[in-house]
Amino acid sequence: MSLLTVGVGDCKVSNGADSVLTTYALGSCIAVAIYDPVAGVGGLLHFMLPESSLNPDRAGQNPFVFADTGIPMLFHAAYGIGAEKRRLVVRVVGGAQVMDENGVFNVGKRNHLALRKIFWKAGVMIHGEEVGGTESRTVRLEVSTGRFWIRGPGMADREMRASNGNGRL
Repeated sequence: MSLLTVGVGDCKVSNGADSVLTTYALGSCIAVAIYDPVAGVGGLLHFMLPESSLNPDRAGQNPFVFADTGIPMLFHAAYGIGAEKRRLVVRVVGGAQVMDENGVFNVGKRNHLALRKIFWKAGVMIHGEEVGGTESRTVRLEVSTGRFWIRGPGMADREMRASNGNGRL
């Protein structure tokens, strides 16, 4: 097994059958996991903020920090190693309200709204989603199988299965 860790404001794609993509401690940040079962390509993005216009200099240095620049780059990197949009299984996790008890900034909600808007415009369907709440999460994607796992504080790993868009497995 080759563990590829995706840091905060980071992205990785792989077509290695032994690769496992993981990211830790998703609070208000959101992880976008994509998987093409035919090409055997997986990708994982951990973005922090909704819009690159908040800090254009930072976006230029690291576009993966922002939803509007990081999400397209994740998809294009996966296409570059054989993935096709129509086959992608997409899962989304994070967007919690962890250090903003009064909801003043609502970063998690704003991140989720930005993601949904980007996906809607691009015609991307989400096959599994766990967003919101007040707990951080860790996720991992097995590239060989497309299995996707979530873990919260003090909890065991649990698998998020992909739905067909109608809520059915």
